[in-house]
Amino acid sequence: MRNNINHADDYIKLGLNIAYYRKLGGLTQLQLAEAAKISRTHLSNIEAPNMPTSVSLDTLFEIAKVLDIPVCMLLMSKE
Repeated sequence: MRNNINHADDYIKLGLNIAYYRKLGGLTQLQLAEAAKISRTHLSNIEAPNMPTSVSLDTLFEIAKVLDIPVCMLLMSKE
């Protein structure tokens, strides 16, 4: 899947939010990735602030479900 450069900042914020809530929940990348049925490498790429990586809605919903938070929390800016 190609990244949409116009939304690179949004993908970065999303990844940082996922990392924040993952750590808050005491999960490693491997634990979250396995529970969300994605590879650890893909999760690492999603969370990496220097690598804006797109994510499918299905994956986003699954990550939010595993983190036990509403998906909107992953999309909101923390500013």
